[in-house]
Amino acid sequence: MSTDGTWKVSMQTPLGERRMTVTLKVAGEELTGKVVGDGGTTTEIFDGKLNGNNVSFKTSITQPMQLMLQITGVIAGDKISGTAEARGVGSMPFTGSRA
Repeated sequence: MSTDGTWKVSMQTPLGERRMTVTLKVAGEELTGKVVGDGGTTTEIFDGKLNGNNVSFKTSITQPMQLMLQITGVIAGDKISGTAEARGVGSMPFTGSRA
């Protein structure tokens, strides 16, 4: 199944659950896209890579605080799961499904 598409994601953070919409697009092994937070803030994905069903990328958020997130995850059919690492915050698990 293709990685391309829109994903509804829920991440468990120290400040509680955060919901976001992640749009992914693959060209070869390069992964691009954007993340739209539950407050409507949009950020671009950078340093994105696809290796089989494994995805990784970075994104910088400003809400609820300014952080750079390193995302690593696995896509299994219409489901995605993994972790977001942020300096000073640690590892935050996320799960989601294709919208």
